[in-house]
This record gives sequence, structure tokens and C-alpha cells, in this order.
Amino acid sequence: MTVIMRDAIKPNLLQTLENTPVLVHAGPFGNIAHGNSSIVADLIGMHAGEFLVTEAGFGADMGAERFFNIKCRTSGLVPDAAVVVTTVRAMKLHSGRHRVVAGRPLPAAMLEENPEEVQLGAANLLAHLAIVRRHGVTPVVAINAMEGDFPSELTAIRDIAASVGARAAVCTHFAHGGKGAVELAEAVVEATSEPGEFRMLYDDEATLRQKIEAVATEVYGAEGVDYSAAAASQLDLCERAGFGSFPVCIAKTHLSISSDPALRGAPRGWRLPVREAKANVGAGFVTVISGDMRTMPGLSGSPAAERIDIDENGDVVGLY
Repeated sequence: MTVIMRDAIKPNLLQTLENTPVLVHAGPFGNIAHGNSSIVADLIGMHAGEFLVTEAGFGADMGAERFFNIKCRTSGLVPDAAVVVTTVRAMKLHSGRHRVVAGRPLPAAMLEENPEEVQLGAANLLAHLAIVRRHGVTPVVAINAMEGDFPSELTAIRDIAASVGARAAVCTHFAHGGKGAVELAEAVVEATSEPGEFRMLYDDEATLRQKIEAVATEVYGAEGVDYSAAAASQLDLCERAGFGSFPVCIAKTHLSISSDPALRGAPRGWRLPVREAKANVGAGFVTVISGDMRTMPGLSGSPAAERIDIDENGDVVGLY
């Protein structure tokens, strides 16, 4: 950890192929941590141009919720707009008609023209837009177009966004660079001109349980929260130790707005299971573990970290 942190404490200045500056600093997973880049990088980037675009990992239920309620709470900065990215394939997945397995080709039927399936997946996109609006931020839908998408399907996503008054733009930046994102950039600039009323989901003074239940019911769409005996005891301990004012970071699956990775769309009628809770005092939030989520990746019996160190001259050793 010393080796990692020695250099990682400084933001990395990179650039795009079109020479736009990019700051890469911190990349915590959005399903088990807060999923956002550092406040330090944002503060530097704000002085480098008219607009700062910063990422909140995974969907609005995870990265954006933590951006609003953890990162903004710490930085004091307020976003002018939020971009929610979607694809035709994601919309079709949330129709519930297709089974996608990681590492295997997509089902052939998923690649056929079918705007009806896009409409069937609307509940998921609408839920993400509602999460952004719940925090008083104007959303813009970025339709990440891929080769093989049909105009009728892209139009269907535009219609879904328009049904709730959200701007939408088709993007081809992966293939065409900045030229492929001009429509999106114009939509974002328009959105930032709208007056906002940014608000967090809960107050510092709320109890940890109230904070968890606010996220579960108002963001995830759960009916309520079920605590294990261990989690209940740990939450009580956190509050007795003086950490009750911390925001909460709920570790859950990124494959569904719910805590069940198999549930598509915007599920209702379920309850969030909380298995464990612990205060990350240095980071300044309480991590809440939902269900079977693990906060560490699987490691070998002899991970490389055991051989990495800093010697007496301050040089890193053990990297191959």
C-alpha cells in the first residue's frame, strides 16, 4: 500500500487523442466503494477549462448517488448537470427477454431490429433519470450508438427520454472522436444553463439506519431494509463511536438497481438485505454490505503484494 500511495497521491495528467487534458486520479469500484475520481483532480481540472466532466462509476443508483451524497458533501461542489449513458443493447437487456452471459456472444435475437424491446426496457432508464432528478440535477441522456443499431431503436430511446422532459443525444465518439459527441456537448451546455436546486438525499443528523433506508427506498426502489443481527450491532457501535454523522456507502450488485443481480428494469416489492457494516473512518463514510457482496477481489495464495516494498534508498522493489 505504501508503494501504491507514494505516487498515487498525485493526480496523473494524460490527454485524449485530440489533446484534451485528462486527470486520472483514484478509481474505486462503484459497486463496493464510492466509484468516483478524486476531489483533488476535480479542483485542478476546474481551472483548466470552461467545463469539467467527471465520472461517477456504474449507474445513477451507485456512482451518481455516492457522487451526490458522499463526494459533493465532502467537496462542497455542486454539479450543473448529469449525463446518463445508455445503449440500445442495455435497453433490450432490461426488457427481460434476453439472457446475457459474460464472455459469450450476445443472443442473436438481441441484435435484430426491435424498437418494442427498447420500449420494454424503458423502466430502467426512467429510474436512473428519476434518481438524478431526485437530487435536483438536470439529466441528459447520452445514447452510445454502436454499429448495428437501427435508427428506429435510437429514436425509441429519444422518445423515452422526451417522455419525462430529458434531453437526449446520439453519440458516436468511440468511432469518430470529438465530432461524434458534438450533439451531446450541445445538450449538456443547454442543460447547465437551467437553474438547479441541488439537494442531498439525507442530512448529516439522520441516523445511519435512516440514511440506509433513504437510499434503499428512494434510490433503489426497495420496500424497506432487513438487517442481520451482526449488522444491527455494528451500526449501533458506529454511532456510539461518534461516526453516526457519516454518509453511507452501500456495497451491492451493479447488475441491477435492486440487490438481486437477476432482477431487470426497475424492480419493486423487494427488501434490501444488510449483512455487515463498518466505519471507514479515514475515508469518512460507513460502508454497508448488502447480501453476498465481497469488498476484496479474489487473490492467489501468494499475491504479488507480498514481494513489493520500498528499500532503504526509497526505491520500489519487487515489481516485475
